Amino acid sequence: MENKIKVHIADDHKILIDGIEAVLSVEDDMEIVGHSLNGAEVIQWFKSKTNKADVLIMDINMPEKDGIAVLKAFKKGRKKFPCPIIILSSYDYIKLIREVLKLGASGYLAKKCAGDNIVEAIRRVAAGDQYFSPTINEKIVQSFSGLKNASEKPLEGMLISALTDREKQVLKFICQEYNSKEIAEQLCLSPNTVETHRKNLLKKLQVKSSIGLALFAAQHKII
Repeated sequence: MENKIKVHIADDHKILIDGIEAVLSVEDDMEIVGHSLNGAEVIQWFKSKTNKADVLIMDINMPEKDGIAVLKAFKKGRKKFPCPIIILSSYDYIKLIREVLKLGASGYLAKKCAGDNIVEAIRRVAAGDQYFSPTINEKIVQSFSGLKNASEKPLEGMLISALTDREKQVLKFICQEYNSKEIAEQLCLSPNTVETHRKNLLKKLQVKSSIGLALFAAQHKII
């Protein structure tokens, strides 16, 4: 089939990339044009004049440069993005959804139901529309209507209660974009001690990066 929708996938989990490729491989109107395992690779891929995509599917939480940083990099100095971008994420925080939309993303899919929605999402954004998976769309509607989300999950409450006072202090500085050396100076600690607290926070809150820590902290009013 001519004029296929060319799709580039960016996620730090190769198994997820393989899953998306398997779903799209049976669609006659779609073609995979490579993948990236971190944000820096995404930016580098699109810098090449020989690389062209009609849609970019991108995880928000990646090493080196996260999805937010990639969106900002694309937006800087450009009149338009190289192609429409669909954010694929485990996070459904309304503040994050608003942020990526403000930065120019065309769609947002929750990872837990991406398999059911990704084909339609690609076709919609390739045609110039926006697309949100049902759970994300519900969050957006709730935010505009003033409805409150369900109360905090017991598991997340347990994660917060497991944090020490010092870890909470470090977390607050991380959310203010302080680096380890700056946090160490503020709290009269060694940079190595701060790094240990940072690693413990990532493990306890079950996130992979500073952006994950900041999102968790904002969602649960730790900061």
